Amino acid sequence: MARVLIADDHAVVRAGLRQFLVEDRSVREVGEAATGQQTLDRLRTGGWDLLILDINMPDRSGLDILKYARCGFPETRILVLSGFPERQYALNVLRAGASGYLAKDSAAEELMKAVHMILQGRRYVSATLAELLVSDIDGEGDRPIHAQLSEREFQIFCKLATGRAVSDIAQELCLSVKTVSTYRSRVLEKMNFKTNADITSYALRNGLMQ
Repeated sequence: MARVLIADDHAVVRAGLRQFLVEDRSVREVGEAATGQQTLDRLRTGGWDLLILDINMPDRSGLDILKYARCGFPETRILVLSGFPERQYALNVLRAGASGYLAKDSAAEELMKAVHMILQGRRYVSATLAELLVSDIDGEGDRPIHAQLSEREFQIFCKLATGRAVSDIAQELCLSVKTVSTYRSRVLEKMNFKTNADITSYALRNGLMQ
């Protein structure tokens, strides 16, 4: 029986998820975290089989939490639950090590299907995401420009989009300013942008910021 940690800043969302999970016989314990820091603290207690993670946490990027969890707690599988469309985030999140990506407006049955698959050691891929993955492999379709970014590039892209300075990003990620500047240059080059303002504008137009 599994221990599941819910990380979401909305109490109503956590309560709804908890109700579905506690009614399932495969789950023996459900924990909650309302902030990024609380999520990290709960993860450090160890023993979590699954983390259901909102990508948009108030005090810390969900992508940062995802990267931290994958490196520090590889036995904890991660299902990203987000209000962002699959087309915008799913591919990058899977590359970052998540075992699945689910839109918040999905049905309860779909949520539990994803939970069961991931707890069984498999990856959950919705029908929409499956089409995106096929298009990504074939190099076809209208996948977004940011889908070509690497895991670290996308992480820094998201921070630049919110107006964060290179020095602040470097300190938060424990990287040198030079390294972050290099990643920034790669992002601009790959996306054919010239300034950080272009990054922010793109993120707003494509629903990558709330």
